[in-house]
Amino acid sequence: MSELFDAVDALVASRAVLPPPAERKRLRAAHGLTIDEVAGALKVRRATVSGWESGKTEPRPPEREAYARLLDQLAELYPAPANPAPPEQDTAVPETFTSEPAPTPGARTLTAAPVSEAAETTAAENAQSAAPVVAAVPGAAPRPARTTRPSSASRRPGARKAAPAGTPAGGNDPRFENGPLAVVDVDADGQVFAYCPGGLVLDVAAKSIPSLVDWTLREAKLGQSKLSGPGKDADPLLVLTPSALERYGLPVALTEEERHAGRIPEGHKVIKQLAQAEWKLTKRGFGPWARIYRPATGSERACVQLCIPSWNALDTRHWGEAGQLPPADLARVLGVYASRVMTPRGSTAVTGLELMTALHPPTRASEPDADGKRHSEHNPGSLGKDPVDPAPCEAPDGHPVLRDLPRFHVRGPAEKLFEEAYDWARPMTDAECTLRHLVGIDVNMAFAAGANGLVVGLSAPTHVKNPVFDPKLPGSWLVDLSHVDLSRVKVGKDKWADLDASLLPSPFTPKGERPEGPAWYATPTVAYAVELGYGVRPLQAYVRYENGRYLDGWYQRLRDAYLATMADLAVHADLAPADFLAAMDGYKSRDPELAIVVSAIKATVKGGLGKLRERPRGEGWRPGEPWRALSRPTWRPDIRAAVIARTRINLHRKIVKHAAFTGQYPIAILSDCVVYAANGPSPLDFLPYREGKPLPGGFKLGINPGLVKHEGTQSVLWGEEVRERFNAPELNLARYIKDGTVTDVDNGE
Repeated sequence: MSELFDAVDALVASRAVLPPPAERKRLRAAHGLTIDEVAGALKVRRATVSGWESGKTEPRPPEREAYARLLDQLAELYPAPANPAPPEQDTAVPETFTSEPAPTPGARTLTAAPVSEAAETTAAENAQSAAPVVAAVPGAAPRPARTTRPSSASRRPGARKAAPAGTPAGGNDPRFENGPLAVVDVDADGQVFAYCPGGLVLDVAAKSIPSLVDWTLREAKLGQSKLSGPGKDADPLLVLTPSALERYGLPVALTEEERHAGRIPEGHKVIKQLAQAEWKLTKRGFGPWARIYRPATGSERACVQLCIPSWNALDTRHWGEAGQLPPADLARVLGVYASRVMTPRGSTAVTGLELMTALHPPTRASEPDADGKRHSEHNPGSLGKDPVDPAPCEAPDGHPVLRDLPRFHVRGPAEKLFEEAYDWARPMTDAECTLRHLVGIDVNMAFAAGANGLVVGLSAPTHVKNPVFDPKLPGSWLVDLSHVDLSRVKVGKDKWADLDASLLPSPFTPKGERPEGPAWYATPTVAYAVELGYGVRPLQAYVRYENGRYLDGWYQRLRDAYLATMADLAVHADLAPADFLAAMDGYKSRDPELAIVVSAIKATVKGGLGKLRERPRGEGWRPGEPWRALSRPTWRPDIRAAVIARTRINLHRKIVKHAAFTGQYPIAILSDCVVYAANGPSPLDFLPYREGKPLPGGFKLGINPGLVKHEGTQSVLWGEEVRERFNAPELNLARYIKDGTVTDVDNGE
């Protein structure tokens, strides 16, 4: 009889009711779970869970019952909204591009304040009042269930006639139905308008900055839902144009003294107005990215962030000419970035760092205690709320943990971890000089790809002497790798290759020089020496036993943002090699505004990782004293070192596979760009494709992170002439391969 009962139970489990795919994803994200965590719990592959959430596949027994049980429990914790907003309809998308799909119900985004300002920016008030008066941009995609009226805003020259591809509209959260941000502008008649993503324009009646902040929180319905279950909703962002600055009594440009200070003086009349209205500013003051708030009451916030492009809030290196765009166009650019990455919190570097915290908040609510109350507790998988000191070898010069070193002591490789990107070049061989072209290829989102799946430490380091190397244990290792011989390396299981080591950079140093003795390396670098077929015997190590794939969600968010925006520019992930090269040719000109978003996304990756090891910036700092960035739990130079090491190793692995198969060696490498000599001007003239398939483990053309694109082509004669002109036989040509313009040459560097 028991066998019959088991059979019946199995039959019931095989038909366990599951919510729709979009709801499955919402529930997982609401609890802050990654796809990898769910896959690990159910003992299935990551791709399997991804298929369940996309609706491509359905779970089968016995996983189906367990998956249904997980979703049922999450549904109790995070019930679906009673009346979800209807999806936005975009009726004016150009045929050339693919528009962004409507947000998944319940998908959430979070912005978190820096630790040093958390006490100031955690504030209260989410008061809701009557809907604001709205004016619709002519021809804009219709918004369901909205009342509109004509206004002078619809006649403004900068108003868009249609919402182009990639233009986000308001989200499904009714609190933030008008989007995450608005660009505030004033027309010739003195009327103030707020341009929102999606083509919506709001009338603004506020006559001062304090009243503008009140209007934003009470009427504008701006903001963004949190990205992670334990996190916080993003505060609304207002972008002030020069005309808006004049209207509200602020300078259109900062003086040289104000630029150096990063803010306007404390005695400015606008700051006095805010103080009289009981609004506060964070420690950074009223600068290009000002935050205005009131102290929190309970769990609610009352905080508005300002972005002032004419004060250089949008760095032209990353945002191009975004600050010069008309209000509606600027709202579109920032709106696409906000919807796909997060609402900007400052520079792209600051936003990249804040995205890490948004995806892994340091704390969460505990289970109810005996009295039914919940308390704040550590959120597993996060870096916690308290900063930790690095190992001495991981600390940059001047860090407090090194205060006992002699003042002018210079640390060598045996004292200092030095994991940086490649900057290597060599003279061309006689055979290479007979070829016609130098072709550069560039790895897409190389550092993001290096972060994907990387296990990093989540806690303080533990010092170990004479350890046994464990490639799964993140940390820093003092080990001698000078015995690794690149003339014979392992390139597969029981498969070795003989190479010309003189034409290859060492994978263990940024300059490509062979190490001469013991040195400190991050785990990925030491693991690669083992992969090449050589044994290692570390002398000591600083390891982190509490660890995890902290950057996975960060990578996935930025990868998806990058791929979606490139798809809007007609560069898709499934293109054949030749079609991909053709699609990349001039892609920026198809939609210059979305090209700005691509640039900002890439800068968010590099800048966010750079912030993990932020150095003092003024502040009256002296060596041996702490600086402001050290107060952040996200000041983690070991994580940055591990990502850079893995990125460099990933590139070297492809170079070795390519050399072993083709006999071709790189001429120069700069970070994620590699230059080869070839008979033709295209990457297809030297990449070993066979029937459209690339070399396994080698370079592959494509837009996905980790794949490569064409960086530029110059002639071999150009390269030789440049090196001869500057008397630099090892000048790094990868630095100039894009357009051939050579600048800032200094001793061959």
